[in-house]
Amino acid sequence: MNRAVFDYLIPDWPAPEKVSAVITLRGRGASLAPYDHFNLANHVDDNPGQVAANRSLLREQLDFTWEPVWLDQVHGNKVVYAPNNLSLPAADGAYTDVKNQPCVILTADCMPVLLCNKQGTQVAAVHAGWRGLCDGIISKALEQFASDDQVMAYLGPAISAKHFEVGAEVRSAFLSKTVADDEIGSIKKAFTEVSQGQYLADLYALARVELVKKGVTQIFGGEFCSYRQSELFYSYRREKVCGRNASLIWLNSN
Repeated sequence: MNRAVFDYLIPDWPAPEKVSAVITLRGRGASLAPYDHFNLANHVDDNPGQVAANRSLLREQLDFTWEPVWLDQVHGNKVVYAPNNLSLPAADGAYTDVKNQPCVILTADCMPVLLCNKQGTQVAAVHAGWRGLCDGIISKALEQFASDDQVMAYLGPAISAKHFEVGAEVRSAFLSKTVADDEIGSIKKAFTEVSQGQYLADLYALARVELVKKGVTQIFGGEFCSYRQSELFYSYRREKVCGRNASLIWLNSN
């Protein structure tokens, strides 16, 4: 079971002891409405001082040695090596093999995907909205692990299929990327038609298709809904103007 500690959700997955991961909740912090309360994003027009106070609280409560690697997320598929990128790189994923260097993803409906290998020697964090998923952001992150690594994944809070309506062009974009018959079938199952040319899209299911395709079979999480669970998570579709939750993963000193 996922556990909430202070203002954080602790993912429920069998990650190695050397791997730590948390997801922030919106419950307490310095930001005022409509960013209330624990907004970690600087790009949403929140008061910069309040964001700085929240980031300071994050570092203090999690006892970070180094600043998390904050990304300029652009809904692409670029993945960067965290220790080399401490100045807001334009990317949607980060990985590291250095202890105490947190990788972080900001979301408000898009899906954060946390990755680690079984050895506990490398971790990655991925920002996976539908565009990033379609462009292979998860595959790009998996390419940063050794070919013989056994990688596991945790799918963090995202908008659920029930609340995520998209046009037929989104479904077509995913189907145009598929090659195997079983993959095509899985993609089709991730979209439920609700009216002519409109579908409900399951980001969790789409992520699982990509992970399984790349040989990842240990996949956890995927039970939250950022749209519905307003007391815990921000949602762009629900609020338009809102803060961002942060999903962080790092190698601890144990």
